[in-house]
Amino acid sequence: MARHARLRSPSIVGQLLTVLAVAVAVVLVAGAGTVGFATYDLSASFVADAVELEDQPAPPPDIGQIEGGVNLLVTGIDECEPEYAHFFGARCTGADAGGRLNDVNILLHISDNPRRVTVVSFPRDLILQAAPCTRTDGSRWGGGTVQINELYMIGGLNCVVNTVSDISEQPIPFAATVTFGGVIEITDAVGGVEVCLARGMRDRNTAIDWPAGPRTIAGIEALQFLRTRYGVGGSDLARISNQQQYMSRLARKLVSEQVLSDPATLYRLASSALRNVDPTTSLTNPLTLVQIALAVKDVPFEEIVFVQYPTVTARSDPNRVEPNFAAAEPLWQALAENRPIELTGKVGANNGVVEVTPPPTDAAAPETPEATADPSQATPPDAVALPSSVTGSTAAQETCSAGNLSQ
Repeated sequence: MARHARLRSPSIVGQLLTVLAVAVAVVLVAGAGTVGFATYDLSASFVADAVELEDQPAPPPDIGQIEGGVNLLVTGIDECEPEYAHFFGARCTGADAGGRLNDVNILLHISDNPRRVTVVSFPRDLILQAAPCTRTDGSRWGGGTVQINELYMIGGLNCVVNTVSDISEQPIPFAATVTFGGVIEITDAVGGVEVCLARGMRDRNTAIDWPAGPRTIAGIEALQFLRTRYGVGGSDLARISNQQQYMSRLARKLVSEQVLSDPATLYRLASSALRNVDPTTSLTNPLTLVQIALAVKDVPFEEIVFVQYPTVTARSDPNRVEPNFAAAEPLWQALAENRPIELTGKVGANNGVVEVTPPPTDAAAPETPEATADPSQATPPDAVALPSSVTGSTAAQETCSAGNLSQ
């Protein structure tokens, strides 16, 4: 997708922050109960820039009292942090160097009993009717038609929360802002994340030239992997699918014995999260963090669903997208009614990833009743089938980057 002319930003920036939507939640699962209070001395940086949400009801002391579930918005900001600015060339030396764009916007919904997690990614090129909000200078902005990644510059986190709450029909009592530098720290804190490439991947824009197969990435390689779009189909939508593979695999590692049984790793993980997240005031209470951790700690991988907000080509700009309200309505209905969702679209619809079917343990063994069971039995009878235009996957599904090389 072409970039917004006035709000030009490098692909390395916001999109890689998608990972932190799940990372923040799972970090809490893995670390809050174990080392959350041990790292309390780090909380000063966590609360220093906390934002008070406007037009949102105050959360109750116990999140279990919230009917219909819990919503957390994670916003990834494109900015030139001094320690990483040298990676971005002209972006961080030119006129746009001081800009801060919310290039990643992810709504994480934790359902009421039974607990499920739904992660909704909103494309940065989404043009929509934004909700009113208070500007950072205290003046009132009446809303209007904008690209979603303009909102943070208009009025900070409040403007983003108000608009996502409006378009999703969901109250959002909790939110946080993160920067792309956190990706390096989170990935390094857990010793890297193993991803999978179905085909080789080459992208001169991100300096990737990797062969097919598994690859453990950390540090700058994590940034390269999460920023690439030309290596996985050429669009921001394909890139989101690719990043969802990373989120799923990161989630698996964060709850693995490699992390949970290592106090030093847990400490690094929790301290990295505290250093790299600026929350709303509703998230600054350590007890609230622990409560959120307890709410999601037992959610099975098949009940963690990643979806892309459905869009159509924008009428005003063929290189932008606008909301597909009809396709999104069943999703919001399912969340409001606390019903499971069923993905009917293809995992690789945007050419970002391909689904990998694990081989049978014994190809020569005869089929058993369990092996030939009707797959529909796995779908709850009250599940809401989403339109095929709503693409996504679950954390239980194995996916690999589609790549762009024939060999």
